[in-house]
Amino acid sequence: MNTADTELVMGILNNNGYDFAKDVQSADVVFLNTCSIRENAEQRIYGRLGNLKILKEKNPQMVVGILGCMAERLKKNLIEERKLVDIIVGPDEYRRLPELMDVVYGGGKGIGVKLSRTETYDDIIPYREEGLQAWISVMRGCDKFCTYCVVPFTRGRERSRSLESIVKEVEHLSAKGFREVTLLGQNVNSYDDNGNDFADLLAAVASVDTGIRVRYMTSHPQDFSDKLLYTIAAHENLCNYIHLPVQSGSNRILELMNRTYTVEHYLTIIEKAKKIIPGVSFSTDIISGFPTETLEDHLMTLELMEKVKYDGAFMFKYSPREGTKAYRMGDDVPEEVKSKRLQQIIELQHRHSLELNSELIGKTEKVLVEGFSKKSDKFFAARTDSNKIVVIPIQDGIVEGDYVEVRIDRVTSGTLFGEVTSVFDKYKSSAV
Repeated sequence: MNTADTELVMGILNNNGYDFAKDVQSADVVFLNTCSIRENAEQRIYGRLGNLKILKEKNPQMVVGILGCMAERLKKNLIEERKLVDIIVGPDEYRRLPELMDVVYGGGKGIGVKLSRTETYDDIIPYREEGLQAWISVMRGCDKFCTYCVVPFTRGRERSRSLESIVKEVEHLSAKGFREVTLLGQNVNSYDDNGNDFADLLAAVASVDTGIRVRYMTSHPQDFSDKLLYTIAAHENLCNYIHLPVQSGSNRILELMNRTYTVEHYLTIIEKAKKIIPGVSFSTDIISGFPTETLEDHLMTLELMEKVKYDGAFMFKYSPREGTKAYRMGDDVPEEVKSKRLQQIIELQHRHSLELNSELIGKTEKVLVEGFSKKSDKFFAARTDSNKIVVIPIQDGIVEGDYVEVRIDRVTSGTLFGEVTSVFDKYKSSAV
């Protein structure tokens, strides 16, 4: 989401005469786009601001700004108390950046943190470099009010972009040669544009160009419909990959989190998805050490993981966020207990990932070649429909952006390795 917002800001500034600096040392203006979901993310921003303070002492004319969730949460601390930044702009006021820049150049402080009840960026084309993958925000905000989450307070209530504007953006990306788009929302299942739900949006986007893969995140189990599952199954370029955060395997903890579903309901969605979408894969989010979590609650989470066997997971220790209901519950699970439980969750997930990946040995997977492998320029890194990384040898006739078919030869818990057997023109194959 921050990547998508950054591209949006770049589009606004570029349309108002700003060019992009090659590095921070040569920049006249520096923006940090922030997230308040986890405490660690905020601490990293304070560290970055410390580095920028040194640069600003050498160049007093440099303008430093904070964008995103921290702008809303910490505007007083950053501008009035610490006096670290010149501009504070929340997620719904990026249009005002040129205006706020003029305020700063006039000797003032630029502050724009008002949250909107309607989508404010429908007509703005984000600035994107040439590439393969693009992120598109289809809705903003959240109405769920999970007790641990600051999003409704920093990004506001739910509002959706028009289906027409999203389809036009995908058409633009198709014309520029992009090969994968990810539709973004804090809860995409709540998407609603004059009666068009998220399944309708997915179908419309998938129909723009069958050579573009379509992913999305994030889903909330309460709103996950059968219609959405059947839509994914009906379109080959809608990835058979579902990120479905569970957070805990304990109904008691889920109720304290205000997640509005039970473990039993969650497992029903998983079973339906497996029946409707052949080869579907799942990832999730899990929080360890939520207030009052007992050993029994923790074991229930491990039990749920054993039942589902996720392909991947984002796993965290609970992080209190000021202003949320959970903050008032007290952070009563000792840090060492959180860490031990989190480690058990991580180890179990690694075992499941390895098991699921091992089942692919000897099978073929259709993958999108994304570029060089991180570890060697003699190999390409590609990605499966189910969001797994595949490392393949570089060979003549294959370039970044190709769809190829790969036979999987060996695996680790995080990576597949294989040999190319076919190259595809979009979804039409030809033997290598």
